[in-house]
Amino acid sequence: MPQPRRSSTNPVAQSRPANRVLSRQSLKRHFTTLLQPERKLSSPPSAWQSLRAIILASWLNVLLVCIPISWAMNFALPDQHTLIFVFSFLAIIPLAKLLAFATDELSMRVGQTLAGLMNATLGNAVELIVSIIALTKCELQIVQSSLVGSVLSNLLLVLGMCFFAGGLRFSEQGFGHVAAQLNSTLLTVSVIAVLLPGAFHMALQGSTSVSESDLDDRILKTSHGVAVILLFIYCSYLLFQLFSHKNLYSDDAFEASRKYSGENPFKLGHRLRRRRRAANDVGMTDLPMVSSPRQESVHIDHGDENSISHPDVTHDVESGSSEEEEKPQMSVPVSLGLLVAVTVLVAVTAEFLVDSINGLTSGGAISTEFVGVILLPIVGNAAEHVTAVTVSVKDKLTLSLGVAVGSSIQIALFVIPFIVTLGWILGKPLTLMFDPLESIVMFLAVLTVNYVIQDGRSNWLEGMLLMSLYLILCVTFWYYPGTSPILSC
Repeated sequence: MPQPRRSSTNPVAQSRPANRVLSRQSLKRHFTTLLQPERKLSSPPSAWQSLRAIILASWLNVLLVCIPISWAMNFALPDQHTLIFVFSFLAIIPLAKLLAFATDELSMRVGQTLAGLMNATLGNAVELIVSIIALTKCELQIVQSSLVGSVLSNLLLVLGMCFFAGGLRFSEQGFGHVAAQLNSTLLTVSVIAVLLPGAFHMALQGSTSVSESDLDDRILKTSHGVAVILLFIYCSYLLFQLFSHKNLYSDDAFEASRKYSGENPFKLGHRLRRRRRAANDVGMTDLPMVSSPRQESVHIDHGDENSISHPDVTHDVESGSSEEEEKPQMSVPVSLGLLVAVTVLVAVTAEFLVDSINGLTSGGAISTEFVGVILLPIVGNAAEHVTAVTVSVKDKLTLSLGVAVGSSIQIALFVIPFIVTLGWILGKPLTLMFDPLESIVMFLAVLTVNYVIQDGRSNWLEGMLLMSLYLILCVTFWYYPGTSPILSC
């Protein structure tokens, strides 16, 4: 007689379906948090309103006229390299701004962490396009110098402008120092990866056991292996930032910013008018103003209607600000269409720009090194300049660091190894052995930024120091002739 089947009482077997359900729910909750916007959005505008917003997005749109001019000169006057470079240079600036505008419209529909990642990723689209075009044309020196210049521009110029602009309104601004220190570690690892091929070459150069051709081949293979590892590190960083430790990149991970105690020294004219008005009210224009202890402890800054200024901490007093709806300026289809159109225009214009560089630098008035390290990154980082500085003034320094420092991490851990891997696929001998001065300067820039952000707070002087260091690099690379890559096509 058959016995009845016994139900399984194995606790491990019973826990597996529950664990799978819990894992799915946890993953779904993570994606929901990433895609949840910070503020409620109103209904999207119509197609005509979206197009009108694109036209009126910025006064830089007047430079869009340089696009047809640069294209026409490239075909009609191919020998006028300087004019082609100048007009192509000016044409990419408004395109980068429109790229940032479309990115902002899409990022307001997601959470802050994913918004910072989108701004940093799409903000690097110009650098990536220029690097790919230069790689296909085998301009290896332009590829390497422009990528190093992008890292320097983001770390020193963009971040310095964020600290300086925010410091004009706030005495100190706080940000997540744990996440900032982690970002510095990632940048340090990437710089070490750039320095090692140079040390490899220096250690074996002149050795009788290894020929020069064999040494170059070893450095090329080393660069390919290191590039794959850097791409793995970047994927791990995305997993860390978006899932396992996303709380480190939220606004709750740092202390509140501090207003200036008493009067803001950078609002001199506004302060004098307010004192004169207060003195006229009491009829004592010739006597000094005396404040009571209570008035000194809490000071209401009428220049900023949204905040109350305390000597230590800034408090938001705008009632219901978190419940107010944020109105997008473009619909999602128009934003995506703008991204595609701008990307195509940037690709074509960047090709003309790269073609004109050799003719521009052949006269000796300007070096290829200066064009790659200084000029090209300024064009590519125009979007980061506007976005990062704007949000830092609004006391969203975490988002500014996500754009500026996050963009540098993407260049160092994603774009550089990706371009090296792409060169490997295309048969281009691009290595991680950069110009010696470029490698040293990038290491010193990462070291300086690490010292600046280690306390988790910023002020205007730190921003000014970073911008001044970038100007020092501009002067240095203006007179530096540069060196050619060890391998050429």
